[in-house]
This record gives sequence, structure tokens and C-alpha cells, in this order.
Amino acid sequence: MNDQPRKIRLATAWLGGCSGCHMSFLDLDERLIDLFEQADLVYSPIADIKEFPQDVDVTLVEGAVANVDHLELAHQIRARSKVVVSFGDCAVTGNVTSLRNRLGVDDLLTEVYQNGPGQVPRGNEADHVMPALLPKVLPLHQVIHVDAYITGCPPDPERIWLSVVALLQGETPDLSPEMRRFG
Repeated sequence: MNDQPRKIRLATAWLGGCSGCHMSFLDLDERLIDLFEQADLVYSPIADIKEFPQDVDVTLVEGAVANVDHLELAHQIRARSKVVVSFGDCAVTGNVTSLRNRLGVDDLLTEVYQNGPGQVPRGNEADHVMPALLPKVLPLHQVIHVDAYITGCPPDPERIWLSVVALLQGETPDLSPEMRRFG
């Protein structure tokens, strides 16, 4: 019989963004040891886990929804997580990732492949290489219900720590006003 309390099942996901939020998460340094005494990391780009699991307690989602794969993963995350957190400004607002919204997808591909240094994909070969882009890049809350937000580009480790500790205790993060700003 195991008398130890069940560990929280924690996941992190990376959609359209630069991975800066995950780098900042790793900057928790020795506090990661404290964190993983309370939680099991069940999915993350920093772990080699291929499928998003069932019964996740808290998921931090970095990045905006920019393509069909992101859209599918966002829906899986919402269906399989008790608490979903927009993690960083790209997930919260679209931020830098959404700069392409001023161009249509065709205009974007023309700028990159015809006017840029690349080659134009022939026929539908691009469909087999990269997931189809959505017409607009969307912040996470425009695609699925989000329970909490951690702002910052990237959020600093202290902001992440205070938020994750609160979330693991079943509380809503209560950050000071200076920690609720963007950028």
C-alpha cells in the first residue's frame, strides 16, 4: 500500500513560437528538483514523449496556433487536461508569431519562396513536408478554453515558478501587477 500522495501530472507543449518559454522554464534550475518531487512530467518537448497522454492535471502551452497540427494538438490538450495555461505572450496574444497575419497565406509563401532565398515547392509536395498553415495565427484562447495565463516574452523564471506552484496546489496564480505585464 502506497501512502504517498499522487503526484500531479504536468505537461508542457510547444506550438508556434521560439521555445523561449521552455528555455525560461529550464531556468528554474534547482527548483526543477522541487517541482518534480510534486509532479511527473508526462509530456513536453524537453522529453521524448510522442503522444499527448490522457488525464493530465496541468498543461502549459507555449506558442500560438499557426497550422493544422497545432490546432489538432490544442484540441487534444483541452480534451485531456484539467487545467490549460497559455504560457507566454505568443500563446496569450499571438505575439511575434502572428506578425504573418497581415499577409495572406499565399502572400506569405510567395514572399518566402519566390521573393526570398528558397525554392517554390512543386505541386502538393509541400503538404507532405509541412502541415498546412491556418489562414490566421491565433492565440490559444481563440481555439480552446484556457484556464490561466502566464504572460511574458518569455516569462521570467520567478513568474513561472509562482504560477506553477499555485497551479499545482489547485489555485489560480495571483501574480503581482508587475508580473502581469507583457513583454
